[in-house]
This record gives sequence, C-alpha cells and structure tokens, in this order.
Amino acid sequence: MEGINILDALAVLVCACVSAMGLGGGGVLILYLTLVRDTPQMLAQGVNLLFFLPCAVTAAVVYQKRGLLRWGQILPLVLGGLLGVGAGSLLLRQIDTKFLTVAFAVLMIGAGIYTVFSREKAQ
Repeated sequence: MEGINILDALAVLVCACVSAMGLGGGGVLILYLTLVRDTPQMLAQGVNLLFFLPCAVTAAVVYQKRGLLRWGQILPLVLGGLLGVGAGSLLLRQIDTKFLTVAFAVLMIGAGIYTVFSREKAQ
C-alpha cells in the first residue's frame, strides 16, 4: 500500500465514527481497503483488527463515563471473544484467500438484506 491520501483519511474517519457507535465500521473498512485500495483480503482483515483496538478503547472510555457499561455482562463476552480470536487465527491458516473473500462478501450481503427487511422497532 502506498501513502495515505485524503480519501484514505476520510474513510478512516467514517469507519472510526461508525465503529465507536457499534455499527460495524470494521466491515466498512475492509470493503474500502479491498475494493478501493485493492488490498489483499487477509491484509485488510489484519489492518481492521489493529484499527479496531484504539476505536474500542476510546468508545469504552466514553461509554463508561456515561455509565452505560455493565462489566459483569461484558467480561464473559470479552473472554469468549479472545477465545474466538485464537481459534479464528488458527483456522485462518487453513482457509483459502478466495474462499475468505467470498464468505465475507456473502456475510456482508446477508447482513445488509437482514437490516433492510428486519421489522425491529426503534427504541
């Protein structure tokens, strides 16, 4: 990947804002990196994981200050997430990059269709 340009900076800003709201900014970042920047899928996913860390910490601090975090509910999810990361890292070595790209595309399309057609009421 070559140097960062204005479009990259804007994409990162949008992804960070969306991530902080818990709306899947990582998916947007992976799409940007693979479709616009022609980054290989596995590299884009690695960049996404690193990108997520400061976004998650910043969002957690803000949500904690607002009293919106329930640590008793969060800690088991964090532990499960860490186990999933370990298992996923091992599994990733066994998966073909082309399959991974198609699986990610199917997941994103499925999530989009679900979002458009779900009948959940706004709170």
